[in-house]
Amino acid sequence: MQSTVIPPIRRATPILISVFAFPVAAIAQQVEQYTSRGHEVGIYNLAGEVRIEPGPGPAVTTQVTRGGAEGGKIKVLRGEIDGRETLRLVYPSDRIQYPGMSDESSTQLRVRDDGTFSDNDHGDDNHDRHREEGRRVTIVAHGQGLDAHADLKVLVPRGREVGIYLAVGKVTAANVEGNLKIDASNAPVNSTNSRGDLNIDVGSGAVQVSQQRGELEVDTGSGSVSVSDVRGENIQIETGSGQVTGTDVRSNQLSINTGSGDIQVSNLNAPQVNLETGSGAVTADMTGELWNLSVNTGSGDVTLKAPPTLGAEVDIETSSGDIETDFEVSVTRHARDHMTGRIGDGRGKIDIETGSGEIKLVKNVATK
Repeated sequence: MQSTVIPPIRRATPILISVFAFPVAAIAQQVEQYTSRGHEVGIYNLAGEVRIEPGPGPAVTTQVTRGGAEGGKIKVLRGEIDGRETLRLVYPSDRIQYPGMSDESSTQLRVRDDGTFSDNDHGDDNHDRHREEGRRVTIVAHGQGLDAHADLKVLVPRGREVGIYLAVGKVTAANVEGNLKIDASNAPVNSTNSRGDLNIDVGSGAVQVSQQRGELEVDTGSGSVSVSDVRGENIQIETGSGQVTGTDVRSNQLSINTGSGDIQVSNLNAPQVNLETGSGAVTADMTGELWNLSVNTGSGDVTLKAPPTLGAEVDIETSSGDIETDFEVSVTRHARDHMTGRIGDGRGKIDIETGSGEIKLVKNVATK
């Protein structure tokens, strides 16, 4: 009689455990959905990956997937702040653990009680005030801290203005037709095929932008910047430390500034260009008409390729290095380290200076 009763009981135990496990996994992966109907929307999250994609509208839709053993403790707040609809993920801890960060890294920032932080787009005066508000939050890859994060998928209808504020994680945007502001403390940013103004402000992290149509502004404290197939009335790129590369760039005005790192631009069509690096080489391959070009590097070679039809007043100076050009120059002043003169009809203006390095101004034969 025992032989007929005991086996079913032994078999039932793993079956019950298995059935119980499936609902737990499903809850952990559950997606929450929130809509924001304002024309301008701000979304705030301290840790996680953010994907920005086009949405059918009429509202901006944010899909939230919680992660970490304590992800359920994250509060979601909504409402209007400073004239914008907002979605804010509030973490109930001053120390957060997010394994998506690189090992041994950490990020600190101030977070206000309503879950907002940064707000660089409110102007310089307010920015200084906002930075000092709120509690100090530390985010680490491992160790003690609230084990929680949230991955977001943001669906943006055509013509909307959306600001994404992220402390750590990763941001990717693709095929969006609207104005985007991406503000991250420590995260790489990748944008592809956007139509509208794009503003990227990163404390630390590489930035990649391709197939952009609209004004572009990139500002990173530390990290490389790469842009390709970009069209915009005004393009500004600035990094405290990192290489800047550009391919197939068309703009009325281009400005690139890096504290330390090379600048390399090819197939550049912009009448007004400013290229500056504290330490690094500058290489630019230009096409089209050139009105005003300024190049400055504290230390590094400068090589500029310009159309054979170039016409400009030129002022070229290097404290240590040779000056070479294969354009015919009507020289008004010439020394080993300094040359001024005129190329062609002199309708444009070119200023080139390096503290230490060679300067080459050569004809771009490909544009003949």
